[in-house]
Amino acid sequence: MTTALIYHEDGLKHLMPDGHPERVARLQALMPALEGKTVTRVEAPFCDEADLLLCHPQSYIDAIRDAAPVDGFVQLDGDTYMSPGTLDCVMRAVGGTIKGVDMVLAGEARNAFVAMRPPGHHAETATPMGFCLFGSVAIAARHALERHGLSRVAVVDFDVHHGNGTQDLLWSEARTFFVSSHQSPLWPGSGAPDERGAHDNVLNVPLAPGSGGSVFRQEYEGRVFPALNAFQPELILISAGFDAHVDDPLANLALVEEDFAWVTRKLCDIASEHCEGRVVSYLEGGYDLDALAASGAVHLDELIARNG
Repeated sequence: MTTALIYHEDGLKHLMPDGHPERVARLQALMPALEGKTVTRVEAPFCDEADLLLCHPQSYIDAIRDAAPVDGFVQLDGDTYMSPGTLDCVMRAVGGTIKGVDMVLAGEARNAFVAMRPPGHHAETATPMGFCLFGSVAIAARHALERHGLSRVAVVDFDVHHGNGTQDLLWSEARTFFVSSHQSPLWPGSGAPDERGAHDNVLNVPLAPGSGGSVFRQEYEGRVFPALNAFQPELILISAGFDAHVDDPLANLALVEEDFAWVTRKLCDIASEHCEGRVVSYLEGGYDLDALAASGAVHLDELIARNG
């Protein structure tokens, strides 16, 4: 068995205005840090419109397509933009995540890391926001449920911002269990503990500004891991945002690389216990380039370690 590293150079075609944090340089910093690792390298394919329809209505998909510019930028909200290459990029981001699920569930890989952009966990049912257009991980969860016949899919989001989009898209999906740890208070302002989902299928874990690895680990050991074990997932999807790093410019948590390695290792342990180690991870945030590269590398290392 192997770890699949799913990427496509179209990830570099989604351009941003000067000074925007969700920039091409993120992948240009990350991918060299993943060179030389023992993985199966896979090109992220385009998704189909039917894939997007697993979570988003046709009217929204059409609106995003219609908004795509021929040149320059189109601003969809305060910080979400499209450039001429955005549609190719985001369709491969969703397609890459679906490919990861297909490979892992077919036994072609034990786990997978989808190193694409833009992030997806803020995209709500019919609202682009927070750099995100389509809910890649939520779509992958629905794909696993509807097309592979799974009964229980867990999504764990350790990005520093609350995964409001994933929560919205999976709120009424009783076959999923969504966990988000995130700084609070912080944009987008959602993610309170009393947001539990329509079927008690959401667990939000707010972390105070300045929280470091000890608090992060305590919350996961005390709340997240017991809840995941009780759910007994058949597949674990990770929204792997590395912007909770102490060096990240957009927030105020204080994690370091070893904290991301630790949480990845523990989630893989749970996957080994319940679902034959099946994990698919998708890159979300992370805006300090050095911290992103180092954190993404140790995250991938932990996935690879499960193939020994």
